[in-house]
Amino acid sequence: MIIGIVAIAKNNAIGKDGKLPWHYSSDLKFFKETTTGNAVVMGSNTWRSIGKPLPNRLNVILSRSGLDLPSGVLLFRDMGEVVALAGYLRGDLFIIGGAKIFDTFADVVDEWIVTEVPDSIDDADVFMPRNFLDGFEDVEMTEIEPGLIVKRFRRKSV
Repeated sequence: MIIGIVAIAKNNAIGKDGKLPWHYSSDLKFFKETTTGNAVVMGSNTWRSIGKPLPNRLNVILSRSGLDLPSGVLLFRDMGEVVALAGYLRGDLFIIGGAKIFDTFADVVDEWIVTEVPDSIDDADVFMPRNFLDGFEDVEMTEIEPGLIVKRFRRKSV
């Protein structure tokens, strides 16, 4: 399954200056528990902001630029190759960002896991499109700490 996972502010902000514009340890813990043992796909900017492979996950970078990557990190140049890889995995393929990668995979994401951050980031510089959940239905909600809600959305059947 291909799953988008994102934390998003009230104003749809997801980034500022190459980083998350907030720090919620419960959300980071949730992200780690959810993605461990699976594959994570990110763009080159997200890769640079993280700075190292996420442990116990297959790290996949989708980028047309040349990157110096450590052993074990896969570089793909084409979305189709990443989608094909998903068919060979034992686990799920998590799309973790950034905005361009979320947009690239929008038509093939089966589910979204969205952490709703109770803040509005006025000086953010990266945003999710307002309509990214069009065609999806809310199937589950969990409060991981007061005010921090995780919602799972599944693509509606046609």
